[in-house]
Amino acid sequence: MVTGGANGIGLACARLLAEGGANVWIFDLEAERPAEVAQRFGARGLIADVADRASLAAAFAQVEAPEIVVANAGTVFEHDPDSATAEQWERTLAVNLTGVFHTVQIAARLMKLLRRGSIVLMASTNSWDGEAGFLAYNASKAGLLGLLHTTANELGPYGIRVNAVCPGLIRTRLTTGFFGNPERMREYTRHIPLGRGGEPEEVAHAVAFLASDLAAFITGATLLVDGGQMAAKFGTWREPAAVFELERWRLR
Repeated sequence: MVTGGANGIGLACARLLAEGGANVWIFDLEAERPAEVAQRFGARGLIADVADRASLAAAFAQVEAPEIVVANAGTVFEHDPDSATAEQWERTLAVNLTGVFHTVQIAARLMKLLRRGSIVLMASTNSWDGEAGFLAYNASKAGLLGLLHTTANELGPYGIRVNAVCPGLIRTRLTTGFFGNPERMREYTRHIPLGRGGEPEEVAHAVAFLASDLAAFITGATLLVDGGQMAAKFGTWREPAAVFELERWRLR
């Protein structure tokens, strides 16, 4: 089961899991048409808002106890330091943090009956850093690490593993404007050793690994999918040894 599975990283995860033989359900907002999207690759979809406990519980009630849950649904608002509104703050935390709490708690109650399962949280490199302009988003993603560690500890005795993937800059609907700004991409990717942004499928492969038996002895872990960004304190790419073109840095 993948929340926010009708587009972006969630959709890539749902497709990859389905290709691997999983019976996949995607939960998403009505506007995202989850049933229609899921049908395209042999999955099934239900309408659910993770920020609405009753909506999410109603969706879970229609499916069998899941063995894999990808808590992916998220939102972000970019703003100046003084312009964040209370409504933006509350919606961001409601989806990104409280919504994950609802997802994990409801799923875990079902998984405990199976005595097995894997939950993968969609955290972020912003779980650690303080990127300007993303106060609410950063706070929500940092909070996921506390939820990760605690639930890994509490659910481990039931055979349930909880891990997190932490993407960096990934090409999704939320980052279209970023990827469409060559100068901004040039400066941002200067600090990424692999010299580019990532694709949703690259995050999906990390999620599938953590969800699979290949990660059977891994729980409470965070897996960075960021092109090495968090390892590069002062940046990697400099002219004239390198050139930025076609959305990525290359050595001359």
